[in-house]
This record gives sequence, C-alpha cells and structure tokens, in this order.
Amino acid sequence: MTHRTTMTQPFNTALPRRRSRRRSLTAGVAALGLALALTACGGDADGGSDAAVMTASDGSEFNRADVDFATQMIPHHAQAVQMVVMAQGRDLSAPVSSLMEDIRIAQVPEIETMADWLTTWDEPIPETSLDHANAENGQMPDMSEMDGMEGMMSKAEMDELDAAPDADFEQLWLSMMREHHAGAISMAQAEVEDGHSPEAIALAEEIITSQSAEIDLMEDLG
Repeated sequence: MTHRTTMTQPFNTALPRRRSRRRSLTAGVAALGLALALTACGGDADGGSDAAVMTASDGSEFNRADVDFATQMIPHHAQAVQMVVMAQGRDLSAPVSSLMEDIRIAQVPEIETMADWLTTWDEPIPETSLDHANAENGQMPDMSEMDGMEGMMSKAEMDELDAAPDADFEQLWLSMMREHHAGAISMAQAEVEDGHSPEAIALAEEIITSQSAEIDLMEDLG
C-alpha cells in the first residue's frame, strides 16, 4: 500500500519588497526584504534592442532578455509555491509530498535571487499571488495579465485545484504542475538563447535540468 502523509507544516511565503539601504535578502521567506533600487543603469549599446547590453552601477552586465526572464519567472515560481501551499493539510502520497517540498525549497530562494537581480538592475519587482496570500485580508490580486504566460494556471484553474477534494487533488495537482514546469522550461530556454547575464543564464540552465527531471518524476507518479 502506498504510504500517505498529510502536509501540515505551515510556511510563510511572503515575497521581497524594496526597503532600507541594503541589498541582501533575509534567509527566511517571511522576512524577505529588498534594498532600495540602486542608481539607474546606463545602456552602453545601441538602439534599445533586447540584445543591447546594459551595465548596472555595480558593474554587472545584463540585457532586456535577462530582465524579462526574471520579471516573468518570479510570478511563475510564486504560483508554483502557491500550489504547494494549497496542499497543506491534505492526504497525499509520500512521493508527491516530497516532490512538493523539493519544489518549495528550490523555488523560494530562486525568487529571492531574481528579485535581487531586478533591484540591482533598477527594475521593478512584479507583484505575485503570494504577496496577497500573506496580506492581512488574504485577498488575491488580479493576475489576469499573467494568464498568457507559458504554463501559468488561470484563476479558474487555481480555484478548481483549491476546491478539489483530497481524492482528486493529487492527480489534478500533478497534471497542472507538469504543464507549469513545461512553461518554465520554455521560458528558461529563451533566456539561455537570448540572455546576457551569466548568473541569469546559469539559473535558467538549472531550471531546465531540475524541472525536466521533475516532469519525468510526475509522469511516473500520475
């Protein structure tokens, strides 16, 4: 008989905000804090093309593809973490529960890292579902502008998952997360092809490797 477990361990998923005169993010997601934006980046290539290389005040180089990658992947990752949060208190098989924890452990620090990049590049940090999930009123933001993002679940799909009984939740979650991972891989592949920042490209390559392996696992699980 397949061992089942109940996800009961709560975890805070608040996302970083710009504040105070420091750049480091705290280790705990609940206390994620972002520095004030650094001085404006200066372009040193022609025409404002997506491939044009810009230089941040700390000397790091990046292009528009790097910015787009971080800006889109932050809410994408946040939704994956939100899907893990939905599993708290549910009756789950041990392998699926372990996979969910792996996703949370991997993607929360990646959100922090990408938010840090955007601060360094003097770019805005996008609002995500997790910002409001941790707000006092618990209201979810209107994320309809994200509906066209690859692999992103619509509000209706997220509502369906949240309302699913335990008997149906696990298989529905696996199906949705496979699609979600496939979208992240596609976005990461675009960054590998078009990005300039070595750190952003390295993260994209890691996402391709790790999430491809997780898709294979999810195929085996359901």
